[in-house]
Amino acid sequence: MSRANYVFTSESVSEGHPDKVCDRISDAVVDLYLAADPYSRVAIETLVTTNRIVMAGEVRGPESVTPELIEEAARRAVREIGYEQKGFHWKNAEFQNYLHEQSADIARGVDADAESEKDEGAGDQGIMFGFACRETEPLMPAPIFYAHRILHEMAKARHTGRTPELGPDAKSQVTLAYENGKPVRAEAIVVSTQHGEDVSQERINEIVRSFADEVMPQGWIGRDTKFYVNPTGRFVIGGPDGDAGVTGRKIIVDTYGGAAPHGGGAFSGKDPTKVDRSAAYAARYLAKNVVAAGLADRCTLQVSYAIGVSQPLSLYVDLHGTGSVAEEKLEQALRQVMDLSPRGIREHLGLSRPIYERTSSYGHFGRQPDNDGGFSWERLDLVEPLRAELT
Repeated sequence: MSRANYVFTSESVSEGHPDKVCDRISDAVVDLYLAADPYSRVAIETLVTTNRIVMAGEVRGPESVTPELIEEAARRAVREIGYEQKGFHWKNAEFQNYLHEQSADIARGVDADAESEKDEGAGDQGIMFGFACRETEPLMPAPIFYAHRILHEMAKARHTGRTPELGPDAKSQVTLAYENGKPVRAEAIVVSTQHGEDVSQERINEIVRSFADEVMPQGWIGRDTKFYVNPTGRFVIGGPDGDAGVTGRKIIVDTYGGAAPHGGGAFSGKDPTKVDRSAAYAARYLAKNVVAAGLADRCTLQVSYAIGVSQPLSLYVDLHGTGSVAEEKLEQALRQVMDLSPRGIREHLGLSRPIYERTSSYGHFGRQPDNDGGFSWERLDLVEPLRAELT
């Protein structure tokens, strides 16, 4: 975006959105396998609809991960989201499991081979993007950051019993006005949230407005801000009972809200040999450290891979005219501070751990690193190495 003055919109969806239910279930099973064996291979898709959960995909992992444990993980995920409704209930929804062994043709391209000195290859071809900017403290674009926060705070209140009127399914949309390239006010805020049968529109409006006021920066909501809360006037039937869900359909919600390019690959349901996931995490990690190091105010990074090939085919950096260093030189420095092979990424960021279920809603980026290694791609430990490479 080269314009100085404009409006931009991003949306988020809650953990109870049908697609996010699927992401959560898929990642719960990824974690189940990685907890049993950190070198498990997992590629899982989930579909949900009225009182039905269907899982398909391919895996290679220990026999200790039984079909019973997989079903238990799926039902637990649904229970923790909060679905105990007639049309979708964690306990009595029909569960179907169609997982099977990973293709040997894929395995031979991905696995390392000591005899031939072949390193671990990428699990597929593709392009991945990373992005960071100075619009928010976690170096995320402001529209997606605040769209996530509104829903996340609403969900926390629902789980603690503060807002029993709300159901698990919700969506938000935040439109911000930019002046001189910086966000300055909210033009429009849209929130649709599932609610109980007898809850009035006035009460839902009151609840939602309170969370928007709490989350948005002071002064950004004014008399001219347009608010749309449950625009249809009623949202009782929601979640998988109201609409089918599938893993991987919210890739823009998961990343930068449309403020940066996307390579097209989803994250959830995949182990870290799948570069759709791990290389996108690495690209965010590098872009964030570039901005945090003061080398640019805005950074877009692209990396590409071929299936079975270890090293990336290309690395491209765009600093959008905000950089203090030549982009070609920065590309060379980034290759020096991090090994971008699938093995290098996995080991550097500690990705072979059961850390993925927590990523399945409210964005994979812009989160605080956990004590046990989750969201490691949000660390800022490459700031000094990058500066050293560029001096």
